[in-house]
Amino acid sequence: MILTLSAWWGLSMAIGAALAYAILALATPRLGNGATRGVLFMAWLLHALALGEGLIGSPPRFGFAPALSMTVWLVLSVYAVESRLFPQLKARWALAGLGSVAVTLSLVFPGTPYQVIASPWLPLHWALGIASYGLFAAAVVHGWLMNRSERSIRSAAQPDTGVPLLTLERLTFRFVQAGFVLLTATLLVGWLFAETLYGPGRAWQWNHKTIFSVLAWLTFASLLAGRARLGWRGRQAVRLLYLGSGLLLLGYAGSRFVLEVILKRA
Repeated sequence: MILTLSAWWGLSMAIGAALAYAILALATPRLGNGATRGVLFMAWLLHALALGEGLIGSPPRFGFAPALSMTVWLVLSVYAVESRLFPQLKARWALAGLGSVAVTLSLVFPGTPYQVIASPWLPLHWALGIASYGLFAAAVVHGWLMNRSERSIRSAAQPDTGVPLLTLERLTFRFVQAGFVLLTATLLVGWLFAETLYGPGRAWQWNHKTIFSVLAWLTFASLLAGRARLGWRGRQAVRLLYLGSGLLLLGYAGSRFVLEVILKRA
């Protein structure tokens, strides 16, 4: 198959991003702060260019792997901002490794082409959903860091996350709250304007994507209500966060994986 100039461009950007992330994940302990930030920014920029080519290329493509790749890119964007506010935050090597895996996965599974979009509002609907993915993924990362910090405190060791436990907990639930708002908006738009978004005869359907997304919404709603009324925190709250995020992951990425990889259907 002969690749177009746009496809070559996207492929080069993706390979460059995957390599830059891999270098950062492996060499972080030996790099200074300036070099680490430089490599991270280069990987982040190449990653963004590769995502852009997939979304606006000829034809545009999307699927479970690009969705995961975009989610990781959003998490890295959040981390880039947070690392300015909390320079002691230590998660670069883990996020860089995750970035390398996500970009490589999108190279292997680039998604399916979208020749016709039924409504100009459909990309906005997708953007809301992917943004909620990114915010919940950021919450999961902070929940993981919170668990690490809590284990260190319980064992009377110095916390290795670099950020106080209460700060991590507050950040985790802020991301959960923001993600919940966007997920609610995504589900409401899909329910109220399904035929406008997807075309005539494409009303709200209780398929796998919808069921898992609604279950995720109920899980996050329970988490936020439990924290507000019952004071849920720590491991109990993080477990519920993991459960809701897993259900949300199965909602779009999981259903698309089954369609694209197992069933070989567009």
